[in-house]
Amino acid sequence: MPTRRHGSGAPPYGPSSYPPKNLWAISSLPRRQQKGSKSTATNPRFLHSTLKPRRHMLRTLAGFAMRTSRVSKDTSKLFDTVSEVTLPRRSTRSSTNLARASPTNTKPSLSDIEDAIKPSITPSPPPGGSVTRLTTTAKRKRATTTTKTSPSSPPLKIKAEASLDSSSETETIPTKPRRAPRKPARKITSPSGTITIAPPSDWEEIYDLAKQMRLPGGAASNAAVDTMGCERLAAPTASAKDRRFHTLVALMLSSQTKDTVNAEAMKRLQTEMPAAREGGERGLTLENMLAVDEGLLNELIWKVGFHNNKTRYLKQAAVILRDHHNGDIPDSIEGLMSLPGVGPKMAHLCMSAENGWNRIEGIGVDVHVHRITNLWGWQNPPSKTPEETRLALQSWLPRDKWKEINWLLVGLGQAVCLPVGRKCGDCELGLRGLCKAADRKKVIEGRKRRETMVKMEVEVGVDEDGDVVVKKEEEEVVREEETKVIKDEVVNEEVVNIPEVKAKRAGRNPKRSG
Repeated sequence: MPTRRHGSGAPPYGPSSYPPKNLWAISSLPRRQQKGSKSTATNPRFLHSTLKPRRHMLRTLAGFAMRTSRVSKDTSKLFDTVSEVTLPRRSTRSSTNLARASPTNTKPSLSDIEDAIKPSITPSPPPGGSVTRLTTTAKRKRATTTTKTSPSSPPLKIKAEASLDSSSETETIPTKPRRAPRKPARKITSPSGTITIAPPSDWEEIYDLAKQMRLPGGAASNAAVDTMGCERLAAPTASAKDRRFHTLVALMLSSQTKDTVNAEAMKRLQTEMPAAREGGERGLTLENMLAVDEGLLNELIWKVGFHNNKTRYLKQAAVILRDHHNGDIPDSIEGLMSLPGVGPKMAHLCMSAENGWNRIEGIGVDVHVHRITNLWGWQNPPSKTPEETRLALQSWLPRDKWKEINWLLVGLGQAVCLPVGRKCGDCELGLRGLCKAADRKKVIEGRKRRETMVKMEVEVGVDEDGDVVVKKEEEEVVREEETKVIKDEVVNEEVVNIPEVKAKRAGRNPKRSG
């Protein structure tokens, strides 16, 4: 409603209006002096125009104070009434922390204004009944609590807000254990100053899974190195001395060459190299290698990588073997590395091969071993050359695995962990989250291919002896990319006190009777 002017005798502000901001400035009157007149503060006309609004202001403030006190009293009464309600309510973190800080406080505290303004919707428990109280915190989840009252009265259902993942007095939700952080090989200095190399934290699990993939039936079981590796290319009918020479030549040709191409070149040398003298035996021997023409030798091995350099190395090495090693290969790492075109990898593999000296003195690290161990994070910082990888592995890997690791990782690198286009979806390490370099998209696709669907049919009956038998037929369908494997299993188990069996014996349908 519109307000009246000051001269009408009514207050200038309505009962529900808020006093303007400039009203508070009236409390301090100006003391100005005018020429030819009395002070403004003693002017009756000025006092009438200023003191009257001040009286109205005081009345208005008194009205506000009365209304505010009345509302506060009503609110306090409402809070006192609601504080006696024992039904579950929503709580906040602040209220939970306050309750934990003061365990002796038995009176429940209100944590939300919604609890105060909605006391009428919560039903009161009937006489003789009991109400189950839930004391939980954190995230909300709708829960239904059934309260038993009396034998004649129906159960009373109360909807409450319970916790989803917080602390509770009655139950605890188990949490998934966290995997320990992975640590690469690292140096540990003892108090006495001794430095030891600690192996990677999960190397045994990774090694065992990689070995399972290399065994028959695994994803990397049919690698080329298993049938065409350098130590398997020696002619079985040759003498032990010639077999050692075959292994050395195969290793010298294998650099930057695939095993299939290397095996083909070795086959030509063993069958097409001419004899050193008339009536001699053709094939790969030290004597024939010394006598063969360099152009013909280059033609026989032209498919391997860098065949021109390797032709020259083979001719030079044959001369060194004849003059300094009595026609045999050296029996030490240093002697083998002194030959042209022979590095640490070839020397260690030749020493440990069955058709070599069959003596393990180090790890033969080629590009596959160097690449895969860095993908697994076994070296920190990552090694830059195969020789650095060899020294790092030999510092902590058990000696009984020095020979096996080359066969293990070369086959894995040829069949699964390829240099280009790795098959992370077929690798057990990637599917189990053990390879930090695995392609996540390929891993997800591989897991989907391995999903299984199990169908179970249960049939209950009685055998000839009168015993109750449950016949379970399980059909397991494993989804693969091209093939589908179906596995049927029949399991017979004895079961006691089954309601369906009792119903069948009684001659009635258990579904209808229930």
